[in-house]
Amino acid sequence: MSNNSKQQAWILWIVAIVITLSSVVYQRKTGPTYPVNGEVTIDGKIVSYHLMRSQNTGENAEIDLGASKPEFNATLKWKRYKSHDEWRISPFMMVDGHLKAYLPSQPPAGKIIYEVNLLTADGKTHSLVDEPTVIRFKGAVPAPVLIPHILFMFAAMLMATRTGMAAWVESPATLRYTLLTGTFLMLGGMILGPIVQKYAFDAYWTGWPWGTDLTDNKTAVAFIAWIVAAWRQNKTGNAKAWIISAAVITLAVYLIPHSAFGSELDYTQIEQ
Repeated sequence: MSNNSKQQAWILWIVAIVITLSSVVYQRKTGPTYPVNGEVTIDGKIVSYHLMRSQNTGENAEIDLGASKPEFNATLKWKRYKSHDEWRISPFMMVDGHLKAYLPSQPPAGKIIYEVNLLTADGKTHSLVDEPTVIRFKGAVPAPVLIPHILFMFAAMLMATRTGMAAWVESPATLRYTLLTGTFLMLGGMILGPIVQKYAFDAYWTGWPWGTDLTDNKTAVAFIAWIVAAWRQNKTGNAKAWIISAAVITLAVYLIPHSAFGSELDYTQIEQ
């Protein structure tokens, strides 16, 4: 390999890493389980908040306003999501120097919808955020399963991006990269993914045709795209359009927020 080729390869790897990291951060922050963080100003006082949207089953969800010397009271209004429940009101209490309240643990895939209201000294009520927050509970996933799953999925995204670039410049490493991408997707998404799903929501697969989980569906679409790309590359020796298409499809599905349209309990059906 010439010096120019080596330099080009390094540049493409750096670009692939930047794209991958950017997509991972975007997917994480736009997902329905990412906490709602921020701060508001009430009567000239800044109130920070951390509203959880995911919690392990068996653990109550802690809602922390981070106010060490509050000049207001706060209440937590909540009920089970998709239920016939009446709204319940729980007061915030000072715990370890912070105003905190707790949502009760739910079974895997059970959700609670809640909102935080601040009550100031002049009797006014202020909603902390514009819309109620929904938190989903899940089973704990063992680290020996979760960590390899995350690493393989990250590697799959990185290799998909790099493989698309390799196909574009017609690199001799294209077939090898294609096979690596498919292998990482298979290990992380098609093997470890269902195992993670089983631990978290007691179901190996909740995508099509049994459910609407976009995480399962998008993983399957990306995997199929790379199977086709690898087959075409192995058969013809030049499947540039197929591989670039698979890379674009993979990037597109990775930009879909993680856990969108995921597992959830419908308490109205359970209680019938």
